Amino acid sequence: MRVTVVGAGKMGLPVAVQFASRGATVFACDLRKDLVDAINAGCCPIDEPGVEGLLRPLVERGALTATTTTASAVAESEAIVVLVPALLLDNRDVDPCHLIAVAEVLATSMPHGAMVCFETTLPVGGTRRLLLPVLERHGRRAGRDFDLVFSPERVKSQKVLQHLTINPKVVGGWDERAAERAERFYARYLGAPVINVGTLEAAEMVKLAGMVYRDVNIALANELGRYAESVGVALPALLSAINSDGEAAVLQPGVGVGGHCTPVYPYFYMQEAARRGVSHELAAAARRINDGQVGHLVDRLEQAAGPVRGKDIGILGLGFRPNVKEHIYSPAFPLNEELLRRGANVWLHDPLYDAAEIRAHGFIPRTHLEAAPSADTLILNTAHAFYTTYPFESLAPLGLRVVVDGRNALDARRLQASSILYIGVGRPIDPAVR
Repeated sequence: MRVTVVGAGKMGLPVAVQFASRGATVFACDLRKDLVDAINAGCCPIDEPGVEGLLRPLVERGALTATTTTASAVAESEAIVVLVPALLLDNRDVDPCHLIAVAEVLATSMPHGAMVCFETTLPVGGTRRLLLPVLERHGRRAGRDFDLVFSPERVKSQKVLQHLTINPKVVGGWDERAAERAERFYARYLGAPVINVGTLEAAEMVKLAGMVYRDVNIALANELGRYAESVGVALPALLSAINSDGEAAVLQPGVGVGGHCTPVYPYFYMQEAARRGVSHELAAAARRINDGQVGHLVDRLEQAAGPVRGKDIGILGLGFRPNVKEHIYSPAFPLNEELLRRGANVWLHDPLYDAAEIRAHGFIPRTHLEAAPSADTLILNTAHAFYTTYPFESLAPLGLRVVVDGRNALDARRLQASSILYIGVGRPIDPAVR
């Protein structure tokens, strides 16, 4: 089968590689020429375990080809899988512009009988409301001239290939035939278990509900953490006990929520629910709590160590996940804004980014933590292994007074032994180290 994957980035390329490794002839389409050239040279342009080892032999035997010319690839394909981003508009509604641009290309180039599958997360009804009219703009009709499918991606960076074959692949279609066709396609060329939920809307709901669930559970952990701080109990130390009866699964509280999914997709749900006059108070409260964690953490810092105005403060980590070079919607951004708003002098360090990259994202870079003088305060945003093993007590003689552990990942006792004030999330502050 000839398959086109539109979007050859960190999610699309592993999907293309997986399809090709299971016998499909795959075109990987992307607007970035540098990315396309790298793929065609057999060089993996993304940091994703397992992809590089599979890519070169697939390219060498012609099973996978990258191109910037999406229309020509689509014209030769029986199946088209779309993996381009949908982000947030300023009003926190879905921004479908990249998906619509792809749909416009497909409307004039896909062959009769093709299957078109969108994997980008959308509000329930988004595929039918936003994309179907574009696909049918030139007289083609779903169910007659092409099959329309929605199948949400449900993978995580650094584990994409593993998740592609283990996580059940959910599919839904414009009609029963389209859904069954998608079920057969993914079973053959992905190799994962497939769950056919029937309709486009049902498949959209699966992903959206899962993301709202995660955001609400993170918010619960953060709210419980605030309560624990006030009553003098260390919530992180109690999680194994709390979760030991099989009835609870309380998560770790933290500085905030980052990434492509959790801080974004609940807004898709909330906006669509508002349009339909449906209550969405729980999801809205979760977003307020999680977005408010940065301000809460800075409030605690000021209550324990005085105003941040005029102090040198270092943010540790730009990424939103440990040991992964990805930063979209990272709490580092609102944390930087909040500290600057309160008058602090702020810099950022991340071992995965060079100084130019850090500066390009709006931060003042620091490349060496050992540089004297040290910041008065360090705030851990990302629990990179570099930080969890770093001897922060060695910075005390250079001026480090306070460490705010936004991920509960550091050794509080070692810091306290060096007279460094340790502030964790969901933990009381030890008065002996003020």
